[in-house]
Amino acid sequence: MSLTLRTISREQHLAYIQSLPSASHMQVPAWADVKAEWRSENLGWFDDRTGEMVGAGLVLYRQLPKIKRYLAYLPEGPVINWFAPNLQEWIEPMLAHLKQQGAFSVKMGPPVIIRRWEAATIKRGIQDQDVKRLRDLEADFIEPRAFEVADKLRRMGWQQGEDGGAGFGDVQPRYVYQVPLANRALEEVHKNFNQLWRRNIKKAEKAGVEVVQGGYEDLAEWQRLYEITAVRDHFRPRPLSYFQRMWSALNTEDPNRMRLYFARHNGVNLSAATMLIVGGHVWYSYGASDNIGREVRPSNAMQWRMLRDAYALGATVYDLRGISDSLDETDHLFGLIQFKVGTGGQAAEYLGEWDFPLNKLLHKALDLYMSRR
Repeated sequence: MSLTLRTISREQHLAYIQSLPSASHMQVPAWADVKAEWRSENLGWFDDRTGEMVGAGLVLYRQLPKIKRYLAYLPEGPVINWFAPNLQEWIEPMLAHLKQQGAFSVKMGPPVIIRRWEAATIKRGIQDQDVKRLRDLEADFIEPRAFEVADKLRRMGWQQGEDGGAGFGDVQPRYVYQVPLANRALEEVHKNFNQLWRRNIKKAEKAGVEVVQGGYEDLAEWQRLYEITAVRDHFRPRPLSYFQRMWSALNTEDPNRMRLYFARHNGVNLSAATMLIVGGHVWYSYGASDNIGREVRPSNAMQWRMLRDAYALGATVYDLRGISDSLDETDHLFGLIQFKVGTGGQAAEYLGEWDFPLNKLLHKALDLYMSRR
């Protein structure tokens, strides 16, 4: 198949995304409005024989301080046929185009999963003293074509750092936790939760925890809980304006793209979460909780409601997003995987992010700058 790459309109891009079973929420045209500090462009790949669009990509351009050169970034994209035998014919025109646009370096995240580990396998790994990382465990599923993709990228000159995170580190999580929903009864999904999760869901129900959906006007209340979480977990919170922009941009594009949930007890909001929807893929994207009311298990109740809503939407996967690959109980990120494993889903490893230095000198300078931050 011979291909042509060109800039497309947002409408064309959105129509293409809507024709697919799913795509990353970072590859919908409206994501460019969320990332307002970046310049953006929508790219389309066309089959020369039929003139039909067969791939799309959202590119974000970040300008280097003081010079008109850009880092071109395709988060969790582009959305192309990654297993095509002629992968080079997809990627090379993109590099040539981005270079023309003034890019000195390109970063992309192929949405390709290499391995999956079932919850039972991970639990065994946690109990085994010799197992420190997910990679130490034999995976339950391996995608051999993913290794071919990695090989082809390396041969083309794409780079990844030793830790899998290329150059200035993976921006998006390489390891995620997902609950598959396709062809499963909701009862089976619930039965796969571990005992603690089922007990906590019951406890919340008994205590009268209510889970409700909020709207744009409730984002200030979301922010209150999110900032409490940031202090407790030592991270820098995004400002309220970011979530307001996210809500407006995504829900203008599709009124069911972003949702907001609260778990409340006796009229007091104890935890909150944002949910994103693109086709059959549903993400739990940000979470927040108060320091009080933990004994009534609001977070478990909220996740169970969100998962049921995802199921009702016909989702094929409920994605709990990033985890660390550490199975060491002393690791500060261990709690994250422990919480998510309770849902009985699977850990999935993506191919990670890849860099192509179009200008080696500027790429190295940026590398240095990022490592010092």
